[in-house]
Amino acid sequence: MTENHAYVIVKKVKLAESIYLMDIKAPRVAAGCQPGQFIILIVDEKGERIPLTICDYDREQGTVTIVFQALGKSTKQLAELEEGQAVRDFTGPLGQVSELVKMPREELGKKKVLFVAGGVGAAPVYPQVKWMKENGYEADCIIGARSKDLIILENEIGKYAKNVYISTDDGSYGIKGNVNDAIRHLVVEKGEHYDIIVAIGPMIMMKYVCILTKELDIKTIVSMNPIMVDGTGMCGACRLTIGGAVKFACVDGPEFDGHLVNFDEAMKRLSMYKTVEGRKMLKELEGDTHHHKGCECHEELPKNA
Repeated sequence: MTENHAYVIVKKVKLAESIYLMDIKAPRVAAGCQPGQFIILIVDEKGERIPLTICDYDREQGTVTIVFQALGKSTKQLAELEEGQAVRDFTGPLGQVSELVKMPREELGKKKVLFVAGGVGAAPVYPQVKWMKENGYEADCIIGARSKDLIILENEIGKYAKNVYISTDDGSYGIKGNVNDAIRHLVVEKGEHYDIIVAIGPMIMMKYVCILTKELDIKTIVSMNPIMVDGTGMCGACRLTIGGAVKFACVDGPEFDGHLVNFDEAMKRLSMYKTVEGRKMLKELEGDTHHHKGCECHEELPKNA
């Protein structure tokens, strides 16, 4: 799952303020990855683990595309690297393949799918929309952000989606409002029918999309990548309750039935995990389900989390 040479950045593009796209040379990862999976990147020998969903891959060129927002120490350090430079580790593919990719072809062919991408969530949506088109299926897509200048990958997704709808909170582009306003516009006002919605973006966005789609009786898949820290199931940061059962986003997901996810618990838990006191409390409450021996990430939480 890893390679014994430098992972060179062969392409770097600034998509929006603090949002970057990179193509990284990693032939073995590129050879095996599928939509829905993620990688773990470490910038240098002192770097922290950064889990990032795979945005695209080119098996012939041996490259994997990642998109990230430079918010914390590690992602800002990554953003400072230029083409020709390399990162220390690039491990993957990790996680489970997208539910749509695993669905029987005959069954998927009968479904009308809508992807809903919030902010940087457009990156993990892109490979799924691309896979759908390349395998003979059509899908629509909503891309939402606070303003026009934060909309990313519109043209790229537009190459593969049947229809692309844009929503901005400030009304500077597309539908004025959030992605839920766009869903209501399509389903309630225009009468569009969808069998499956795949929503990927900030936790709070996915929570409210699921509240709406439950009202509309539309099956909804969400990606819980935003809560991953270690990415291997060892640190316990991405511990979730799914329909009453304990799951880990990094090994059991990152995709789950959105109507079964306990979002409030997940968001509260992640907030606690960001403090030393909170991690100690979680350890006392959860015991071995909090972290496992051999994992050092509970000592030093990545700053970008």
